[in-house]
Amino acid sequence: MSSQLGIFQHELQVIENSRLVTESSPVDTLLRDHQALLREYEKLLKTTRRLVRHADRSEEKLNSMAQEAQEKSRELEKLSVQLSKYLSPQVYESIFSGKQQVSLVSSRKKLTIFFSDLVGFTPITETLESEDLTAALNYYLDEMSEIALKFGATIDKYIGDAIMIFFGDPETQGVKEDAIRCVTMAIEMQNRLSELANEWGQFGLQEPFQSRMGINTGYCTVGNFGSENRMDYTVIGGGVNIAARLESAAKANSILLSYDTYDLIKDQIPCVESEKIKLKGITHPVRTFQVLNETDDDSIISISMENSQFNARLKDLSAADSNELRTSLEAALEKLNRHLDHAKNDSS
Repeated sequence: MSSQLGIFQHELQVIENSRLVTESSPVDTLLRDHQALLREYEKLLKTTRRLVRHADRSEEKLNSMAQEAQEKSRELEKLSVQLSKYLSPQVYESIFSGKQQVSLVSSRKKLTIFFSDLVGFTPITETLESEDLTAALNYYLDEMSEIALKFGATIDKYIGDAIMIFFGDPETQGVKEDAIRCVTMAIEMQNRLSELANEWGQFGLQEPFQSRMGINTGYCTVGNFGSENRMDYTVIGGGVNIAARLESAAKANSILLSYDTYDLIKDQIPCVESEKIKLKGITHPVRTFQVLNETDDDSIISISMENSQFNARLKDLSAADSNELRTSLEAALEKLNRHLDHAKNDSS
């Protein structure tokens, strides 16, 4: 209040001086006008002072509201951070930036789908206490997820020890690049798991974790599925089923690809054709390809041409198969030499 009086000190002095003048002057028309003006001035001053007091109260209220808004904003930020842990970064960003509506919508896209799980995980669960099992599994999933996010993968879900990931939505770098990133991610996951071989003893595991992985590229339906009250952003379709089946057919510490994925990455990532597998709903067996790791380099022979490629893993061949392969290659080389000789003679 004292600050408000200070603001109007000059006005108050003018009123007081005017009052003294009017009380000592003869009453005439000028005096009456002066008195009337003085009364109006006093009313104006009172009104102004009330407005100032109201403004002060409003300022206090606004400051209180601003502080409350900041507290709510901090709370919302904390909740958003917690919510983000339940969504992949790409999905979270697309929702909170307004790029994607939270509604039951989906679309058809060509995606690369990845599945992995741990070999022999069920027997492992029977030998560990739940606390140790939980700690080991979370450690494994955290390591794998960090690699997935590094390559821009959309982590769909964790199903126990299994991981489902896809590339191509909501962000894509093109179908081929998505496939290359996915397979490269899988290779780094396998390498990281090898590096962690000595870490599992702290959780009571007698043997290190081993994983198998399956990858397929194909058209899928991606989007929100469920109900208006509970949705799941995921991908469905035959392409997903093939990836899951490839993962089940893969050997320990290996990455099994469908032909559709192999055809996209074959120029950059070495692979060898594996056994054909029978898939439910598909009449003929499906060609599969296994990604080669660094230790396979000395045991692989590869013959490549523009439209065809032959690969063989020598360490997987029996003695009879190796002899048969040598005989076939020698016969093929002899035919090739004869063809080249004929071509040379014809040209001369």
